[in-house]
Amino acid sequence: MTDTPLDIGVLGYRFMGKAHANAFARLPMFFEDAPEVNREVIVGRDEDALADAAERLGFERTATDWRDVVEEVDVFYNLGPNHVHAEPSIAALEAGTPTFCEKPLAPTLDDARAMADAASDAGVPAGVAFNYRFVPAIQYAKNLIDAGELGELHHFRGRYLQDWLVDPEAPWSWRNDAEMAGSGALGDLGAHTIDLARFLVGDISEVSGHLRTFVDERPVDGSDETKPVTVDDAYSAQVDFENGVMGTLEASRFANGRKNDHTIEIEGSKGSLRFSLERLNELELLREDSRGYETILVTDAEDPYVDHWWPPGHVIGWEHTFVHENYEFLSAVAEGGAYEPSFDDGLAVQRVLDAVERSDERGERVVVN
Repeated sequence: MTDTPLDIGVLGYRFMGKAHANAFARLPMFFEDAPEVNREVIVGRDEDALADAAERLGFERTATDWRDVVEEVDVFYNLGPNHVHAEPSIAALEAGTPTFCEKPLAPTLDDARAMADAASDAGVPAGVAFNYRFVPAIQYAKNLIDAGELGELHHFRGRYLQDWLVDPEAPWSWRNDAEMAGSGALGDLGAHTIDLARFLVGDISEVSGHLRTFVDERPVDGSDETKPVTVDDAYSAQVDFENGVMGTLEASRFANGRKNDHTIEIEGSKGSLRFSLERLNELELLREDSRGYETILVTDAEDPYVDHWWPPGHVIGWEHTFVHENYEFLSAVAEGGAYEPSFDDGLAVQRVLDAVERSDERGERVVVN
């Protein structure tokens, strides 16, 4: 592991910028063996907003062009909107800079392939922000499945429900535009579910997908204009896994009353499990020969990552998943090791997203390729 701090450059300073800056600050407090990092530079377009963000988030300086940054830093974080994932990430990788990118990997499958190829050629860690892999309860579930505790798996059920677009007067944003986002609930939320499906169960081989847009245009904040909504508000899909598991996937930004409910259910021949992000410290588990589910509070010291935090029963939150994620990624950078979920994992998810869209367009079941 390197003895010198890793200089971090971050593109983006809003939602995800705050989440990762918080993780950088927490790492040395709770993970004693984490590599030392220096919040070197934060990148954006608005100089005044950047200056404020740098002060609040603890960055030493600002830059308004990522081209001035990607070769100077030891690690580049691309936390911008989907349409700016490809070019800066590829440039950073071509400069030999380890790169971490928000999900989904890109708006299009072609861009995702180019990014994965660049990562392969660079030979440095390239990670995708699927932070839900690092929820202790999900890691606990992974260990149970790998140990055969559920037996032969039969069903995977994953849904991600939010309600922030139920109001038709909710303002238009880049997330409503196909050119910038690629897709709507499918890529924004479904990407997380598909990654957990691959992580816990295996690769998806075929899909039958359906997309739906409920509101066709939205007001532009601060004006009398409206802009068209060119992405889905919700999607559903029936899927087959390569190993024979049968699955259903769903996401919506119109699920009234659901704030951030990412739910995973897996049934096997010996047992089953259920998880909801809104109760992220818990795992519901049905064991062989049990009469019903038990609720396991995943906060014991021997549970994944928990020994770094609080005494048993003292729960952790959504923001802690970013600490775990950054611990793994930055350790891989410092040690010259591999990291997952990688750009190859991001590409695999993108292939499923693309297949769901193709299936909806054609009105038929399609192969993931």
